Amino acid sequence: MPERELEQLLDEAFGALDRAIREGSPELELREVGTITFVGQGVAWIAGLPSVRSEELIVFPEGKLGMAFNLDEKQVAAILLDQSEQFAAGQEVRRSGRIMDVPVGQSLLGRVLDPMGRPLDGRGEIEADGRRPVERPAPRIMDRAPVTVPLQTGIQAVDALIPIGRGQRELILGDRQTGKTAVAVDTIINQRDKDVVCIYCAIGQRSSAVAKVIAELRDHGALEDTVVVMATGEDPPALNFLAPYSATTIAEFFMEQGRDALVVYDDLTRHARSYRELSLLLRRPPAREAYPGDIFYIHSRLLERSTHLREQQGGGSLTALPIIETQAQNISSYIPTNLISITDGQIYLSPQLYREAVLPPVDVGKSVSRVGGKTQAPAYRAVAGDLRLAYAQFEELEIFARFGVQLDEDTRRRLERGRRVREILKQPQYSPIPMAEQIMVLVALNEGVFDPIGIPEIAAAKDSVRTRGRQELPELFAKIDRGEKLSPEDIEEIGRIAREAVAAGRKAEQEETEHGAAGDTEAQD
Repeated sequence: MPERELEQLLDEAFGALDRAIREGSPELELREVGTITFVGQGVAWIAGLPSVRSEELIVFPEGKLGMAFNLDEKQVAAILLDQSEQFAAGQEVRRSGRIMDVPVGQSLLGRVLDPMGRPLDGRGEIEADGRRPVERPAPRIMDRAPVTVPLQTGIQAVDALIPIGRGQRELILGDRQTGKTAVAVDTIINQRDKDVVCIYCAIGQRSSAVAKVIAELRDHGALEDTVVVMATGEDPPALNFLAPYSATTIAEFFMEQGRDALVVYDDLTRHARSYRELSLLLRRPPAREAYPGDIFYIHSRLLERSTHLREQQGGGSLTALPIIETQAQNISSYIPTNLISITDGQIYLSPQLYREAVLPPVDVGKSVSRVGGKTQAPAYRAVAGDLRLAYAQFEELEIFARFGVQLDEDTRRRLERGRRVREILKQPQYSPIPMAEQIMVLVALNEGVFDPIGIPEIAAAKDSVRTRGRQELPELFAKIDRGEKLSPEDIEEIGRIAREAVAAGRKAEQEETEHGAAGDTEAQD
């Protein structure tokens, strides 16, 4: 290279360096760094980080994250939010300065995400309105209003006998494979046209089971108004622990916008087990059944965030449907009794009724709603007031009747009516029943319309009554939907239409039977 060109290049280089020195203003960045001393299954112990805060995110090698959980005097214990196979003692970690939070906003509707807000549905990043901490204080007592508006589940056994109000916390419990998730999913599906935002939180479930629920919601048009927060059994226990708190924070965003939200925790049994696993790994002292002493507190602080806000606070509500699994129908074990005492009632699903094909298998005697009765529509109170007590008495009478004892006429009549009530309350999955149709069926039941019909014919007669009511009583149905009371004339009119529907159905069935018999005779000739 010629000497002249070399001097020119050097001048340009030194000139650029001089400009960078004159214009640049180097800044010092203060980082608090710690060192991993021990890594276990889902937890890590860290020396250093003297100023770290509780629930602060800690950045591990390769950008992986953990959360400060134990703040001891000499070391910090973190629960790992990512897989920990690549971590080892001696590696450096640093503070993020950020408390564990989750994205919130309207754009989350229809999306599937993990408890940290990372999308799992392959539809790209989430454009959130902001981020909020997963742990937030529950609304103050003075900011809460009474539960006054019903939350229609579309399940007749629940809406008529164990009603739920918006802002209530209603526990769903039962043995495994008794339809707990089915009840919750049907409730979400029934909110399609009711301006209720739903959050389905899967905790420790199999990925295939969650995928099936998502597909069911999509097929029935309910996924558009639903947010799915998903932590599977393959994820670290820390994600399973955080999942319900993240779901509640997302639901609170909509509640504070003045809207009604419904959150389903499926299920808190696995949540308690994840917390027990983390606590034992962190060497916290165990208590009953090896659960830590604050197992009650982690669920109470979660469910206390569900409420109905006063009008001055926007008037929104957050309804919680926690699910819990019992063992061998033992509802008096540790975790179920904790949650029964926290919630405002429970829906118990009986495995015996499930085996008898009584679906949904709601055990009316063991189920209760401590708030929802005050929110129930006046039409329900007029026709279902004594139904719960009568049905519970029928179940006891049926047990005695199995011993073959002689029964008087009144007892036999009550048994026959109870069997018809049980058939009426049967309902296939994904088939929510509107409130007005439920009322019509219950009025027909109270008026004795179904008494002369055989048990196998009840389902067809019930469908005939619902169809006839939709066709001939649109004004009365609109009156029921508006929450108005039923007059004696309304009840009489419903009874008349129901009798006509049942009579027409029986006549059509009889003609079909006679036609079939005639066809068989001709074939024989």
